[in-house]
Amino acid sequence: MSFYTRHTWRWVILLTCLALAFIGLLCRFVQLTVIDRAFLLRQGDARSQRVIERPALRGMITDRDHYPLAITTRVSSIWIDPQEFVVTRNNLSALSALLNDNVSVLEARLKSNNNKDFVYLKRHISPYLAQKIMALHLEGVHSLNEYRRYYPEAEVTSQVIGFTNIDNQGQEGMELAYNQWLTGVPGKEKVLKDGVGHVVALLGMLRPEEPGKELALSLDHRIQYLAYRDLAAAVSAVDAVAGSVIVLDVKTGEVLAMANAPSYNPNQGINPTMLNSVRNRCVTDSFEPGSTTKAMSLANVLAQGKYTPDSLVDTNPGWYILNGHRVSDPEGNNGVINMTTVLVKSSNVGTAKLTLTTPPNSLWELLHKMGYGQLTGSGFPGEVKGSLPLHKWSDFSLAALSFGYGLSATPLQVANAYATIARGGIKMPISMVKVSEIPQGERVMDAKIAGAVKRMLEAVVEQAAVKGQVSGYRVLGKTGTTRVLDSTGHYDPKRHMAFFVGAAPASDPRLVVMVLLQEPHKGYYSAQILAPAFSQIMGGALRVLDIAPDKEDNKG
Repeated sequence: MSFYTRHTWRWVILLTCLALAFIGLLCRFVQLTVIDRAFLLRQGDARSQRVIERPALRGMITDRDHYPLAITTRVSSIWIDPQEFVVTRNNLSALSALLNDNVSVLEARLKSNNNKDFVYLKRHISPYLAQKIMALHLEGVHSLNEYRRYYPEAEVTSQVIGFTNIDNQGQEGMELAYNQWLTGVPGKEKVLKDGVGHVVALLGMLRPEEPGKELALSLDHRIQYLAYRDLAAAVSAVDAVAGSVIVLDVKTGEVLAMANAPSYNPNQGINPTMLNSVRNRCVTDSFEPGSTTKAMSLANVLAQGKYTPDSLVDTNPGWYILNGHRVSDPEGNNGVINMTTVLVKSSNVGTAKLTLTTPPNSLWELLHKMGYGQLTGSGFPGEVKGSLPLHKWSDFSLAALSFGYGLSATPLQVANAYATIARGGIKMPISMVKVSEIPQGERVMDAKIAGAVKRMLEAVVEQAAVKGQVSGYRVLGKTGTTRVLDSTGHYDPKRHMAFFVGAAPASDPRLVVMVLLQEPHKGYYSAQILAPAFSQIMGGALRVLDIAPDKEDNKG
């Protein structure tokens, strides 16, 4: 074979190979773009398209007039991919300066998470600060849009409203009770991500987020503020461990104000040392209600039909012995007095002697009907029932029950009992949310008996608790003081609970106010240390609601 023939065959072979290669590539191109196109598109989408969740805006909490008590604001969170971030002194210094973190702490955190691809650096910062951080253009540092709860009234409403955690889920108070109502439904959006997980394109919303619903509470923010302000002043004035106040609408059963002191600011975060300030003592703490129970005890006596408010009882010599226990009056010997004076003087002896003339279970049954030993229906998380034990009554145990020992109640239960008396013996459920329709109540006390007790309670404020009077209004009310049990189960003579509960205007009660002080250190008689606070809160609330004073000729 000549040189030229061999050279020609080489070209034939080369061209044949190139032709076969081209045909192979063409076949592969057809396969990829036509035959396997749908499959490959699905595979590509699976590796680059993602569905991400868009958080829903949490519903606003307002007072009864739509004044905001809890709102949601847009914030940013900074996260980092430690595998992408280049750890240099300059990068660490720039980042830590804006995050207000120590460089060494930040470096140690990155090293301990170097096998992860997502680590939060700082959550819930202002969008402005997030923009400054992102302007550094540091590889692996990203910003995420989130929401944060803000409470305009801070300490004033904190124990009622509660708070959310960093993921915007309710943890306490009404935030917890109505978490599902407030949360809403997150949205879903399809996005395109690059090889390192960055969103490079928005492909469309699969489901728009549904914001949470607004929650209108029964609170009136004006009354809430003045109630908290005057309570805090009373707690400070007598150096009390704590205090609570409740303002109820007699006509509807709505809570217009509920506050505790000391309080806390939920906007500044929560820590374990704040647990005593976080809980709503108005519903989570119970106590022996003391002399506030005497109104129900004397109502029970009147219900037997043997006595009237003018009936006499001999309290001489100011004490007597029952089952080996001494029952005595705080003011000494009151002599022979009528039932109204028994309540005015808060006579333990008179209340006990009158109660011992009634069927043993009758007082327990009335207290139970009035709501003691039961939940109020408020729906507030952590509400306790208190205790109203039923047993075979000895003379002393029944006497002790008549003046408020041997049972326990929350401030809300006591306020509700007096609201029942104020509305003529009709008990209604308590509501923490604004009611659109007044619920139907249940009669638990005869109207005539309730009217008689109201007149007796009005005499208490006129003659004994005069500092509880409100200018321009007639007030009915009752003081109470009890000793606190120590760790051994005995009453500590140096530790007391003091309370004042009342209603106004007396002729047609619209509001009930209950004020409590726990372990005051500068006096403990309620007529002196609590009546002024009661007067200020009741007077302020009546004026805020523009409630007319009593008519002079109406002694209802």
